[in-house]
Amino acid sequence: MSTLLSDGGAVLTRQLQKARHAPALLILTQTMPVTMLLFFGYVFGSALAMPGQEYRQFLVPGMLAATAANGLMTGMFTASQDAHRGVTDRFRTLPMSRTAVPLGQTAADLLTTAASMVPLMLVGLAMGWRVENGPAGALGALGVLLLFRFATAWVGTYLGLLSKSEEAAGQLGSATFVLPMLSAAYLPTAGLPGWLRTVAEWNPISAVATAVRTLCGIAGDEAAAGAAWPVAHPVAGALLWSSALLLLFVPAATRLYARGRD
Repeated sequence: MSTLLSDGGAVLTRQLQKARHAPALLILTQTMPVTMLLFFGYVFGSALAMPGQEYRQFLVPGMLAATAANGLMTGMFTASQDAHRGVTDRFRTLPMSRTAVPLGQTAADLLTTAASMVPLMLVGLAMGWRVENGPAGALGALGVLLLFRFATAWVGTYLGLLSKSEEAAGQLGSATFVLPMLSAAYLPTAGLPGWLRTVAEWNPISAVATAVRTLCGIAGDEAAAGAAWPVAHPVAGALLWSSALLLLFVPAATRLYARGRD
């Protein structure tokens, strides 16, 4: 365990230093969620009327959930870049824990995500978003978001190690942008056609977005409208989705890293 932690800490430090030397990418990851929040909040929000709710109050938790889901894209890109530039092969030659490299990469992603959520939350507060359940609700919501980000980063790491090239990983990662669109992140699912509503409500992002709204004390009618189980029981649904992804992809990504490319 001490070897895993020390080796993982070394990889984490490397990833943070790597991010520090790529300020343009860091700025983009910090500002893009804020830009999208402003766009959706003031462009779409001006045309949407939600009974009993203010759209921007509904939107901010969804945008936070979408940001957490982006661990899929960043994990994929990071793992693919290291794999195809020979960095991963060099790590394999070192006497270090095989779990340390993907663990350090995902932990670094988690830290940068926690930092990037601060300006997003501040802008959300300026737009009218409020946490009605006090500090306990805010901490619970943050915990759900970071756990989901950690889980999606492991999924992305696995897919990045499988990718045939950096370009393929980048294209697939960009395609994940559509996933929050097919969820309850930006709009309630109650008005969707039957089959599409089912798809959206079994999307893990829906459970996470609804869990954050619930923990923040934002009213919603998903359960009353007969939503699928993960959305009708959002906190449990979000925790189960995150746990299932971690149980499946942590060992899968670790084995794939240790085995190397065929």
